[in-house]
This record gives sequence, C-alpha cells and structure tokens, in this order.
Amino acid sequence: MYKPVIGLEVHVELTTQSKMFCGCSANHFSEKPNTNTCPVCLGLPGALPFANRTAIESTIAFGLAFNCTIATFSKFDRKHYFYPDLPKAFQTSQYDLPFCEKGSWYNGAKTVRITRIHLEEDTAKSIHKMLNGKPATLIDFNRSGVPLMELVTEPEFDNTDDMIAFLKEVQIVVRYLGISDADMEKGSMRLEANVSVADESEQKEGRLPDYKIELKNINSFRFLKRAVDIEIARHTELRKSGETIPQETRGYDEAKDTTFSQRSKEDAQDYRYFPEPDLPPVRLSKSEIAHIKNSMPELPSEKRTRFKSVYGISDLYIEVLTADASFADYYEEAMKLDAKYNLGAKSVASAIVNTKLHEKYPEPAGMIKKLVELTKVDFASRADTEMAVNAVIEQNEKAVVDYKSGNTNVVGFLIGQVQKELKGKGDVGVVRKKLVEKLEA
Repeated sequence: MYKPVIGLEVHVELTTQSKMFCGCSANHFSEKPNTNTCPVCLGLPGALPFANRTAIESTIAFGLAFNCTIATFSKFDRKHYFYPDLPKAFQTSQYDLPFCEKGSWYNGAKTVRITRIHLEEDTAKSIHKMLNGKPATLIDFNRSGVPLMELVTEPEFDNTDDMIAFLKEVQIVVRYLGISDADMEKGSMRLEANVSVADESEQKEGRLPDYKIELKNINSFRFLKRAVDIEIARHTELRKSGETIPQETRGYDEAKDTTFSQRSKEDAQDYRYFPEPDLPPVRLSKSEIAHIKNSMPELPSEKRTRFKSVYGISDLYIEVLTADASFADYYEEAMKLDAKYNLGAKSVASAIVNTKLHEKYPEPAGMIKKLVELTKVDFASRADTEMAVNAVIEQNEKAVVDYKSGNTNVVGFLIGQVQKELKGKGDVGVVRKKLVEKLEA
C-alpha cells in the first residue's frame, strides 16, 4: 500500500508600487514589454539594489497570519542558475535566514506545518511564439524584480482535498491582508507541489521517500489537483514495478491532461547560495514586529469564529460570506441596518448567499429595504377582515352549502374572495380561521 507524500510551495507577487530592489513600477500585467526597467532589474554592471520596505512588512504580516516565528535578523542571498529570464544569472532570494519560519495552520481537523516564508525577486517573463514561421522565445523584463513571496510547507499532505483546502486559505489570507490580488490567471499566485509516494516500510519507520518530483508553476487549483493525482498514480505504478523514479521538475499540460518532464531537479548546493554583498542585513525590533501585528485586519479564521458566535448562522453561510473581506463587510453592514427591522441573521445571509440580492443592490441599505418590502406586509385589521369574511359568506350561499355538505375545498375559493374584498392585504392564516369559524357555526 503506497501513501502520497505532498509538500507545497506557493509563490505570491506582492502588490507594491515599486519593484523589490529598484524604483521601477511593479505593475507589469498588460504593460508594453520592457517599458518598466532600469539597470538594477536588467542586471547591468555597476547597478546597486536597495530593499523595498513595504514588501518586507507585507511578508512579515503574512508570516504572522500563519503563526510563524519572525526573524529579528535576516539577510538576502544570491541563488545562482542560468536561464534566459534571469538577466543577472542569479536571483536575489533568501536561504538560511528567511523572514518567517516554523509556522502552522489548523482548520479544526488538520494541522499544516509551515517550514518558511521568504522574500525574493521575480524573474522576467518568457513568451513563446512563432516568428517568421519559426518557434522563438522572447523575454519581457517588466516582471523582473517584482517582489515575490514564497511559502513552503512540510510534506504534510496525503490527499489532494486537504492540499487544495490549505491553498484556498492561503489565497483568502493574502487578499484579507491586502498584500496581493493572488489572481492565478495573471500569475500573481503560482502553485508548486513536491510529490512522492511512500511504501509500507517507509510509512512504518516514519521515513520520507528518497526522491520527489516537483510540479512547477501551475495557475489553477483544479489543474494542480489533477496534476498531483496523475503523479501519485504514476509513482505508485513505477514503485510497484521496482523502477527508480528520477528526481525532476515536471509541468502539467491541461490540453493533454498529462504531466511532462521539464528538467532534472536541483538540490540546494547546486544553486551555490552565498550572502548578497550589495544589500545589508535586515534587522527588525520586537516593537516593529508588534506594530505590524497590531496593524493587521481580522483574519478569515477569526472572522469565521466571530460570525458563528455573534450571528449563529450555518457553517455553509459562514464559508461563503467570509470568502472575501468585502463580502463579509457587506453582510455585517446589512446586519447593523437590520437591528431596526429584525429580519434575522439567517434571512439576511440567505438573501446574499441564495437569492444573490447583493448583486442587484450594491449598498446594504438597498438590499435591506427590498427584504423589508418582501417580508413585511401591512395586513388589514382584524375588524376589517371579519367584515370582509361576513360579506363573502352572505354573497356565496352555494359555497357555504357545499362546505357543509363536506366539500372543504371551497375554503380556498372563499379565501380568494375575501382577499379581493381586502385588496390583497388579508393575513391568509387569519382569513382561513375566521372563515372556518363562520362556516362551522
């Protein structure tokens, strides 16, 4: 029996005005290629970098959201590899002293240990296209140097459902903190998984397999789930047949629904890490870290707990309402307005989750007003109702006779006649009761 062993790496582009180590605009999406560049992000000789403070603070806030230990002393390192999208032939990243370490996330059933969260610069973007009838790769350096935060988990997952649940929480937390839009279609959040399968002896002894396959740069929860499932099945068959699985990086082809080999996977020593000499170490005081923590908004997990306690609505409603901070704010504003009308927390939640009234009414006040119109009717007085019932009975002698002969279905007809008398303002329950009292008298 083979058991999946899955670890995750999540890359998030941070929303800052400037790049990680220079003053160029960090906005690269849909911009004209190679227009937001300078000697620093192009890796030209003699250019000196300087660190983006906002990016560092955003990374620390993210680390605090996942219960990480925040380093008061950290540094940047050079990670060497040769690729066309890396103009310096190294990436300024972090190796042994990241900003955040040893975090955790708990969803009520499973704890996920977080190894580290570090900060680095993004690479340039490779664009593959046909030029003059021949395949070519062009490089857009607008993305080169954009702040990129990376979260790395321990190999905690043995199924893809738990894996995706955690990744969705990461995306929600990032958006609550306002540090990135985490839009996977734009590449603002990119997913990677390290996958292997453990045999019975490895499971019994608590050992990890001596290999792993990295699925790299996948931009969809659905595609990552599918790619990991494919790899688990492939590894299981290979290990059953006694074959050795080479350590490599693989991609996922959604059109063919298959994974494919990209290159052999490097180990840390292959990158020849060493401290970045052009950037001083980063020192943070405990008061600076406390200030960042105190400036953070209410996190999704905290909001879910509070919604359950304060509003008493179902877990399904809570999950939908807290999936987006603006969505949750809309509901809370609507509930403040509801204090005057007492529609109830469940009714207001249902109007948003089920009826989608918020889409028609961008302001909570408009939705509450509509709900009041739909649920609060000014019924006719009991005196007016009784007068209308008496009039209808006098005018419909045949229906009265039919009722007394056992045809109780005529009550529906008589209720309709009473509603005509009252111009639709009759309380149906009261009308029915009065009619039956008169008919059986």
